[in-house]
Amino acid sequence: MKFAHNISRIEAFSDAVFAFAATLLVVSLGVENSDSIIEVDFKSFISFAVSFFVLVMLWYLHYNFFRRTDYMDNTIIAINAVLLFVVLYYVFPLKSLINSWFMTKGMTPDKLASLFELYGIGFALIFICLSLMYFRAFKKTRHLEQAMTLLFYTRHFAIFVAVALLSIGVAYVQIGLNFGLPGIIYSLLGPFCALHSYLFFKKFKIS
Repeated sequence: MKFAHNISRIEAFSDAVFAFAATLLVVSLGVENSDSIIEVDFKSFISFAVSFFVLVMLWYLHYNFFRRTDYMDNTIIAINAVLLFVVLYYVFPLKSLINSWFMTKGMTPDKLASLFELYGIGFALIFICLSLMYFRAFKKTRHLEQAMTLLFYTRHFAIFVAVALLSIGVAYVQIGLNFGLPGIIYSLLGPFCALHSYLFFKKFKIS
């Protein structure tokens, strides 16, 4: 006998993983070595704050997926598991990247490029998972309006992946590292997503 999936259990488990990721951030707070306690606190606070609110943003995107569809199957559960796995490790490259802003020595171009690449890989994997989850739900949804919403977000998050891959490529060839070009590239998300939204709603005549 095949039982229907319990979405509330999946959401509860996902929330627990996000909470655990936040706990790991707190546990790692202030472990960097420094001659100045004030400097450690300031650097740790900034990196923790940015990483925490990025984690909250990712939780919100995940939360919205379950508000936009009630479809669930083993494929989505598997993709969701990969997403949660990546989230647990994603916050630490981000935290290290932020800490690198305060470094005056010891940060070579190769190390900085590696951080940007690691950040980009985590970013890309997270949004690949979100895009695939939306795509799977889109393929299984018969309600037209809901299907169009799911298709929109499938393509929307695919743009995030494309921009992350561009950033990884720029970091790999070490172009513009001295002024953070691999990071600046993420600002393309704004105009690219706005253009996609305009073209999508124009094509499908959705108000």
